[in-house]
Amino acid sequence: SNSTFPNEFLLLTFADTSELQLLHFGLFLGIYLAALLGNGLILTAIACDHRLHTPMYFFLLNLALLDLGTITTTVPKAMANSLRKTTAISYSGCATQVFFLFFMLGAEYSLLTIMAYDRYIAICKPLHYWTFMDSRACVNMVAAAWGSGFLNSVLHT
Repeated sequence: SNSTFPNEFLLLTFADTSELQLLHFGLFLGIYLAALLGNGLILTAIACDHRLHTPMYFFLLNLALLDLGTITTTVPKAMANSLRKTTAISYSGCATQVFFLFFMLGAEYSLLTIMAYDRYIAICKPLHYWTFMDSRACVNMVAAAWGSGFLNSVLHT
């Protein structure tokens, strides 16, 4: 047969000069560390303070986990490529990165929709809030968000 299958992809760099690549590395490292620190503090605060064990903070905890996963999926590889001055990524590495990126982002969009519903119930139907948003319903909704992210990534990769 007359067909080929790619072994690797070439990534475009932001700059051709090594000085600018180092600047981009430093910039991405700073953003990455700030995101890790911010989301880590959110996770720690919610886990340690029992007063924050409410549906809204349960959703925020999951959102922080998804944000950590999203940024960890893409940024470290980009930083490593800028340091090593390589532009190649293997086909399996690219497919894995796309799978996890679609998984995290799909779950995040679903979770943001659930969080909007949570706030709607809290504002528009405050007397029925605990009827709609008990712990079992929250866990089921978050599981559905993670599951929809997984389904989204399976269908797109």
